[in-house]
Amino acid sequence: MNWKGPANMPDKLTYDILHKATIGGVAAIRSRTRLQPAGGAGDKVFPPTYATGDKNLRYAVEQRRIEGRDVPCVLLDSVASQANRMEEALQRAWEESELPFPVVAIDFTSLEDVSDLDKVSTLQAPHRIFDALLRDSVDGGTLFRDTPLGKAITDATWKNATSLYRVCPTALVFGAWDSTGPKGGLGTKFQRALVSEIVAIGAVTGSKTASRLDPAGIQANVEVFHRNDDPADYTINPDEAQKKAGKPVLFSRSGGDGKGKPSAVNHSNVAPTIDTFAGGVTFDYAVQATVLSLPALRRLRFQTKADGTRIDGPARIQAEQAARTALAALALVAVTGLRESGFDLRSRCALIPEAPFTLELLPAESGESRVYGLTAAEARTLLQQAHDHAKELGFGWEREPIKLKPSPKLAALIQKSRELAAAGADEGESP
Repeated sequence: MNWKGPANMPDKLTYDILHKATIGGVAAIRSRTRLQPAGGAGDKVFPPTYATGDKNLRYAVEQRRIEGRDVPCVLLDSVASQANRMEEALQRAWEESELPFPVVAIDFTSLEDVSDLDKVSTLQAPHRIFDALLRDSVDGGTLFRDTPLGKAITDATWKNATSLYRVCPTALVFGAWDSTGPKGGLGTKFQRALVSEIVAIGAVTGSKTASRLDPAGIQANVEVFHRNDDPADYTINPDEAQKKAGKPVLFSRSGGDGKGKPSAVNHSNVAPTIDTFAGGVTFDYAVQATVLSLPALRRLRFQTKADGTRIDGPARIQAEQAARTALAALALVAVTGLRESGFDLRSRCALIPEAPFTLELLPAESGESRVYGLTAAEARTLLQQAHDHAKELGFGWEREPIKLKPSPKLAALIQKSRELAAAGADEGESP
C-alpha cells in the first residue's frame, strides 16, 4: 500500500489518476471497511430476515474461508440492498442539484388517488430503466417503449450502450436486465460493475424476547368479526358482522396471528415468548467490501455520440475512454455518498467504521496496489470533471429528467390495488 502525506494520510484520487486507471492497467477499485456496532463491540445487531417456509433460522448464515479457517458469518446487507442504498444517495444528491447525470422519472402528481407517489425515478424503480413501471408509462400519450428513445433502449447492448449512457447511466454501473420488455427473457443484460455487501465475521446467533400487558385488561377469548359495512374495521356484535355461509367472519389480517381474537386488532396481552429464529447476532467485526470492476466498464462500447451521430476511429476510442471514466466517477459518487450517509441499516442494526474511508486501486498485473483518499464532495468534483471531458468528445449529459406519465392501465392497476388493500384486511376471506 502506498500511504503518503502528513499523519500517514493517503494521496487524494484525482481525475487524471482515475482516467488512466479506467483506460487500463487497473483491474478494480476496492474499498474494505471494518465496522462495529454503534453500541460497541459485542453489542447485538439484527440482520435482515428471509422467509424459510418453516421454523428455521431466518438469517443468511454461512461459513466463509478466512485466513485458512472456516468462520461463521451472517449477511448484514446484501448486494441488492447496498445498490439500493447507493442509488438513494445518488437520488438525494441529484435532487440537491449537485450532480450532472440524467434520470427518467414517472410523475404521478396529476392523479389524485396516487399523487402521494410523487415521482418515481430510475434510481428508485427496482429494475431501473427496464422496470415495468416505466414500460407502462407514456410520453405524450405514447407508451415509453414505443417512443424512439424507448426503442433505442430496447435495442441497447454492451456493444452499443449510448442510449442507456445518455438517459440512465446508473443502469450501466449497477447492472440491469431487460426482462420486462418486448424481448422478454431474451432482453439485454448489463452486468453489475459496482458490487458491495456487508457481512458479519465470527457471528453467533442469539435470542430475543417479547411480551405485552394490556392496560385495559382485554381478554383473549372475546370473539372479533369483520364489520359488514366496513370489512377493514371490526365488531364483536355478530349481527353487525360480515357473513359467509350465514356465519360471522372472524377478523384477521393477512400474515397476522390470532384470527378472531382481540390480538388480531392489536388488543389484549401478549404472552412472553422467546424467538430463537430471528434473535439478532453478535460478531467479532463486520466488513463492507465494495468493488468497482473496471474491465466491466471497458466492455461497454459506444458506436454513436449522445446526439446519435456515428463515431469511429481514434475519436471513438478517446470518447469511449472518457465515457467510461464518467461512469467510474459516477460509481465513486455512489460509494462515497453511501459512506457519508452512514451505516444505519435497519432497526437495531447501526454500525460505525473503524477507520477513515480509502480506495485501493488493484493492478491488472502483479505489483503493489495504491491507496487513495476520497470524500463525497471530492467525488462529486471528480464526476463534474469527468462529465466535462466526456462532453467535449460528444458524450455530454442532460441533467433534467425525462418525465413520463402513468398510462391509464397503470393508474387503474395501482388504484385497484389500493382499494383492495384498504378493504381486504383478510386476503384469504371473502363474503
